[in-house]
Amino acid sequence: MAIWKRPISVAALAAVHKDTAPEHLGMEFLEVGDDFIKARIPVDARTRQPYGLLHGGVSVVLAETLGSCGAMYCAEPGYRVVGLDINANHLRGATSGWVTGVTRPVHVGRSTQVWAIELHNDAGELTCVSRITMAVLKER
Repeated sequence: MAIWKRPISVAALAAVHKDTAPEHLGMEFLEVGDDFIKARIPVDARTRQPYGLLHGGVSVVLAETLGSCGAMYCAEPGYRVVGLDINANHLRGATSGWVTGVTRPVHVGRSTQVWAIELHNDAGELTCVSRITMAVLKER
């Protein structure tokens, strides 16, 4: 059973991110399931740090984008979501290819939501785990 409260699709997610940081970094939305969103980001000149690894901040951009999208599409119409807190544990570096992330809800409440995000490299190895807490606010 799908958790989404608004129409969601890969095309809708890509459209809402036109001319934003995720698009400039090359992020691609891949899949929307009943309770998850999947996207990936390239490990290239736009996203590497000086040691040749995917920049930790870029991992957080991917994680925050996924968790924020999940929260936005899971919120009731008439509400918006804003980030309260995000953390990320960087477990393994990535030097090439893609890093793919999947987000799923941990808690979807009336005033807060918590989303877990896992990032994996092309070999399927876990590179980062993240958790984001979102506030659910009435639209102005």
